[in-house]
Amino acid sequence: MKTLVVVTHIFHFQQPPTTTCQRYLWAQSSSSASSRLNYYKQYYRSHHFNSNSIRVVPLNKAEQMDSGDGTAAKLRSQFLQLLSTRRSPQDVSQAVPFFLTVLLGRPTPNGKNGGQPNNGLLYDSHAVPFLLAVLLGQPNPNGKNGGRELLTEVGSRNEGGEKLLLLEVPLEEKPAKPVKEPLYQGPPPPPFSEAMKSCPKADIPNFEELLNEENLYLTTEEGDQGHLPVLILSMKESTPSKRPAIVFLHSTNKCKEWVRPLLEAYASRGYIAVAIDSRYHGERAKNKTTYEDALVSSWKRGDTMPFIFDTVWDLVKLADYLTARDDIDHAKIGITGESLGGMHAWFAAFLDTRYSVVVPIIGIQGFRWAIDNDQWQARVDSIRSVFEEARVDLGKSVIDKEVVEKVWDRIAPGLAREFDSNYTVPLIASRPLLILNGAEDPRCPMAGLDVTISETRKAYEEAKCSDNFKVMAGAGIGHQMTSTMVKEASNWFDKYLKP
Repeated sequence: MKTLVVVTHIFHFQQPPTTTCQRYLWAQSSSSASSRLNYYKQYYRSHHFNSNSIRVVPLNKAEQMDSGDGTAAKLRSQFLQLLSTRRSPQDVSQAVPFFLTVLLGRPTPNGKNGGQPNNGLLYDSHAVPFLLAVLLGQPNPNGKNGGRELLTEVGSRNEGGEKLLLLEVPLEEKPAKPVKEPLYQGPPPPPFSEAMKSCPKADIPNFEELLNEENLYLTTEEGDQGHLPVLILSMKESTPSKRPAIVFLHSTNKCKEWVRPLLEAYASRGYIAVAIDSRYHGERAKNKTTYEDALVSSWKRGDTMPFIFDTVWDLVKLADYLTARDDIDHAKIGITGESLGGMHAWFAAFLDTRYSVVVPIIGIQGFRWAIDNDQWQARVDSIRSVFEEARVDLGKSVIDKEVVEKVWDRIAPGLAREFDSNYTVPLIASRPLLILNGAEDPRCPMAGLDVTISETRKAYEEAKCSDNFKVMAGAGIGHQMTSTMVKEASNWFDKYLKP
């Protein structure tokens, strides 16, 4: 039976100083895994690392390493694998073959170990420093990886069926400037949102002078879309303290600046309020059709997932950053969003349990139900260009359910199958979850959520925390975030995140 070696180590960001990360290595057998384990422990002791953080886990136990049960861990693992397979690593063309062959016990390409298999053991004097340097995020001795890449597991396997690994771009923080003229795509938005303006806000004299604004970029992968723009608002403090944080996610064609009224309102009440530009939006867009163009490209090429999934990868990286900040209570990080942002919040919370309180607004829907019950039209109309492109490519005269299903399978694999709401939303339990929808919303029909709500309620009952789950559907409300929804979300966060 193959074995998984889990290495927990510390690596450094520019700011804040440190965070903890796990890395996984596949071994051919328990004996070879034990040999690796002993080597790592000896190495770490000599370099002042905590050797007790290294352990061997049988492969059939790896799925249970999640905070939930094995089923939850397996589905999260499948989703993370999907996200990982479409990431853009750095160019490590020289380092990767050398690294993988050493790791998999093959003769190395440059013959430094004499061309002899090492049977999965890291005994080669040239290979060991290189591998450990990559694992620890340090500049490797021969400089082939530039000292930047970290190790991550991907879903592909070699001819022998062994797991392959990828060198991942490390998370980095870079300063940014405030955006003076935000880019909005699609029809021009109204000057402001009445609903967001209604969010409860503390009456603070000299509020603007006391407000602290941070603008930064996080590097989540290579390429233009790997630069994640982040806006953070909080109140200046004379005595530093750990505060709850909430991530706010904008709707289609908007940007992080659009949700600023919410950021200011929550900041005034003691929260650290965070917003990002989702993929191909805001600072990540070049023109008013960037998002539509990305969706069409995803259908044509199949190498990106601009609808929901790619932004979820960014939100995992954002959680890495937030849980490394000294001014945030890492156990109190909430997430919410409107429409597309609500879907981002849903999937980020499903995948990453560090998001501890969740409020998707007009974002939860049953994609499979919509196809089976011919209720997909409103959702399709919101991003129609990609479906029209698919219709032409498939030789159809009109968009039908076959076109819809093929588009979802192409641009967001599993969205209408294993990752649909009835499977993923229940896995948010037992964290506090408030679903806010409109009773007449054609994009998120309530009838399509019957199974999702039933399964989720059951999950919370089994976790003995039924009060942590609530669904509210505004009577007579379509696809619209209302002032009532904004206030209910505010009350929910205050209930579970405020001291």
